[in-house]
Amino acid sequence: MKQHLDIALIGCGKMGSAMLRGWLAARIVNRIYVLDPAGLPEEFKEYAPNPLTYFKDTGSFTEEKPQADLYIIAVKPQIMNEVCRAIAPAVSKNAVVLSIAAGQKISVFESFFGAGCAVIRAMPNTPAAIGKGISVAVANGFVNEIQKEQASTILRSVGQVAWVEDEDLLDAVTALSGSGPAYVFYLIEALAKAGEKAGLDPGFSMKLARQTIIGSAALAEAQPELSAAVLRENVTSPGGTTQAALDILMSEKFQDILNETIKAATTRSRELSQ
Repeated sequence: MKQHLDIALIGCGKMGSAMLRGWLAARIVNRIYVLDPAGLPEEFKEYAPNPLTYFKDTGSFTEEKPQADLYIIAVKPQIMNEVCRAIAPAVSKNAVVLSIAAGQKISVFESFFGAGCAVIRAMPNTPAAIGKGISVAVANGFVNEIQKEQASTILRSVGQVAWVEDEDLLDAVTALSGSGPAYVFYLIEALAKAGEKAGLDPGFSMKLARQTIIGSAALAEAQPELSAAVLRENVTSPGGTTQAALDILMSEKFQDILNETIKAATTRSRELSQ
């Protein structure tokens, strides 16, 4: 497998920038071609023109026709069709198109880049910005094992990678890990507000809530051999304060609320991909 890849990054917003940052830090790329009308973020300008070449518009990109191993589509869904239509003539026929655009099915990219094009659809999440994300990917039948491993290398630069065989599962993936960080942040908000109601200073309550979530996540990461249930039980003494709190959460059907949460997000993801 080619050790250092030539990558075309179409869109350099928050997720695109996070990935680019990871590639540069890991030194896994040979050449990087960035297309973004909004401009090249300041932090990356020191890498131009070598190994990074920046394109301001699709016209200059298609005229140059940069030859890449992977073309990463990281633009907003609202402009994706327009951008894909414009760059299609420049995309190498033997390359992989890897999309991280939310709600866009593989068939959409096949319609722009050709029915025989190797296409991978991936759903990363926002912790990718600090290298702590997880990306779930699915490939069409034209992606070979080498290309799949190249895509994994690219995605691993911002966290963990998992693959699924069924593209329809990405709706549930979007609901769980894609939207999941927002649920965790809301939990921090809710815990802090509950602390305030219990008499804590707002700033102090927020500090406790944030660090409790941060520390608990770090503990779960440090002890992967322990299930979430075991980690919970390790904190819970029978008849103690934690048990009293959990009795409320469980009696108020907290699990049912989460089931409905994931169901609503999954349904919305399916609607957006129609």
